Amino acid sequence: MDPVIDSLVRTHRRTLVAIARREGLGPEEALECVQDALCTFLSLPHPPHDHALAAICVMVRNAARNVRRRHHRLRIHDPIADELAAPCADAESLVSRAEDVARLRSCVAALRGPQREVVLLRLLEERSGEDVAAELGLARGHVDVLVHRAKRSLRACMNDR
Repeated sequence: MDPVIDSLVRTHRRTLVAIARREGLGPEEALECVQDALCTFLSLPHPPHDHALAAICVMVRNAARNVRRRHHRLRIHDPIADELAAPCADAESLVSRAEDVARLRSCVAALRGPQREVVLLRLLEERSGEDVAAELGLARGHVDVLVHRAKRSLRACMNDR
């Protein structure tokens, strides 16, 4: 390994791990992202030595976000079949619930772009406000306002139909 890159990584290892930790990873996952980013950087045909730290920081952040996204995609969901097969559920309540779900889906689809994205990430996927703000490139306060307005719109839509 290039001695300049070696000293750079040794000097800024804590910073690089902190970047991955800020993306919501645990200590082991963060260190793994730093190692993956360094391997990616070293495998580049012409690594930018003059901006090496900035490039490695970006690679660490992207690797951490990829790990986090994969984690959210693999989240375990509650099986619906158990709920539908429950002996206490009668046909009318199941039909009513299915109608409510269909109505909610159409109301969510009617929301404007940013509100719909925030509702899907924040309310339906149950992700944190900071996580949603970082992913959408918005301020945390703006995400809260969008959630508030979207809830108001959804309530009105559900009551109208």
